[in-house]
Amino acid sequence: MEVKGKVFKYQDNVDTDVIIPARYLNTPNAQELAAHCMEDIDTEFVKAVRPGDIMVAGWNFGCGSSREHAPLAIKTCGTGCVIAKSFARIFYRNAINIGMPILECEAAADAISAGDEVSVDFDTGVITDLTTGQTFTAQPFPPFIQNIIAKGGLLASLEGNG
Repeated sequence: MEVKGKVFKYQDNVDTDVIIPARYLNTPNAQELAAHCMEDIDTEFVKAVRPGDIMVAGWNFGCGSSREHAPLAIKTCGTGCVIAKSFARIFYRNAINIGMPILECEAAADAISAGDEVSVDFDTGVITDLTTGQTFTAQPFPPFIQNIIAKGGLLASLEGNG
């Protein structure tokens, strides 16, 4: 699987309350959640993001509460991938559970700039900054997790396997 898009870049410790503010958690509708994604730190994000675009962040992305709403809002916006130096463990697992592609790569997170065009190959873990020509290698997920993400999440990957 491969995605390519424009980069939106964020700092360290972006918590789930910033990704999707708690005031919007009273709706189960993913589109309504996506309409408010990142609005407290980047009011232009939902207006500017296009399918396949990529978030790049620092350490501890997705810290805070354990809500699945955060990766769901990011995915529903059309974001193709999140690359970070590190993810909060519950966000990491929630992202896999809902089929949101993520990669940890400190070098890429440091070098890639907002607005760059980036390509990500999830099979190999190769991240290419098409703007600068730099390449980085993240540890790709094992095939069984790649399958979960490719099928749209844990539940979708289990359908028909019972």
